[in-house]
Amino acid sequence: MKLRRKLFSSKDPYDCNRSELFLGACKENFNHLITHCEDYKKIADGLNIRSAGDIKSVHDIPVIPTMLMKQHEFRAGPYTIMATSSGTSGHASHIFFEWGALISALKMSVKLMRYHGIISMKPCRYIVMGYKPHRSNKTAVVKTAYLTTLLAPAISRKYILKHTHDGYKPDFEGIVAALRKYEKGKAPVRFMGFPSYTFFLFQLLDEKKLYFKLPKGSKIMLGGGWKQFYREAADKETFYKMAKKTLGIDEENIVEFFGAVEHPILYTACTGHHFHVPVYSNIVIRDPVNLEPLENGKTGLVNLISPLCKASPILSVMTDDLGILHDGSDCPCGVKSPYLEIIGRVAPTEIKTCAAGAADILKGVNV
Repeated sequence: MKLRRKLFSSKDPYDCNRSELFLGACKENFNHLITHCEDYKKIADGLNIRSAGDIKSVHDIPVIPTMLMKQHEFRAGPYTIMATSSGTSGHASHIFFEWGALISALKMSVKLMRYHGIISMKPCRYIVMGYKPHRSNKTAVVKTAYLTTLLAPAISRKYILKHTHDGYKPDFEGIVAALRKYEKGKAPVRFMGFPSYTFFLFQLLDEKKLYFKLPKGSKIMLGGGWKQFYREAADKETFYKMAKKTLGIDEENIVEFFGAVEHPILYTACTGHHFHVPVYSNIVIRDPVNLEPLENGKTGLVNLISPLCKASPILSVMTDDLGILHDGSDCPCGVKSPYLEIIGRVAPTEIKTCAAGAADILKGVNV
């Protein structure tokens, strides 16, 4: 995978002049997949894409829907680790990664985190608004959350979702107790995890008239999406105002991440809070009816493309997200690559309203 190594060694994570290298790395990946994964080869044959020579652009790469990956296990050779999706819809994807993919992902993550100023040598306290690691939980989101706590030396890690005999339960009382303690210290506090539980915490604090001023350098880092609370997700302006009101954290210290186990590329929000497409990936927005590529500014299904992995055929995956790809020149941050705006989901299941969900999980919380 010579071209993959070259692509993931790019110095500028938002270099817009590497499209030829990207397509070459995708063709290299495609050749591996059709010779090591019979299921993927059948899909490619059905689309009359029988060799890399048939791929003239990223639009031509055979696409696998993420929903199919949740129903069927694909593998394309030896692997080092397996990651599992959260399985919100009742099914989970099992994605396999070989050593070369892990090294490439590490290079990508370090470059992007440095670019966005998230790596720090100053020790901090972490409040993880997600799952506490447990042997029964194999999901990728748990591993990702823990790895994120390595971006600055961790004095401590406090988790909101703790494993019990009845499954995971939120511990808002423990988080509030930690905030009371951390507010008096000097170490920055880094929140990280699900935006839904973070916002529910804001609501709880505001309802109880509990307001904190966390130490300088504190941040909120959001990832994992709103899951079953997707439809009623708080708009960004409301979220930022509540963060400032309840924790004293300004908008510029709130960073959002986007990604998926089926497409393990790190999308990090810029200062304008936009997900610019890094050099390691490409995004095609497709018409939901005929799957034809749409021009920038049009709403459609989000097709994510990257040659990161060769142990699983995740070269080009179709999500159930609806999104818009915008021209990078529309963003004031200075990055010129296009940026993705997520609009919603196609026929999401197990949706709760944000209000009902918050009422359920905050019921009986005493702080």
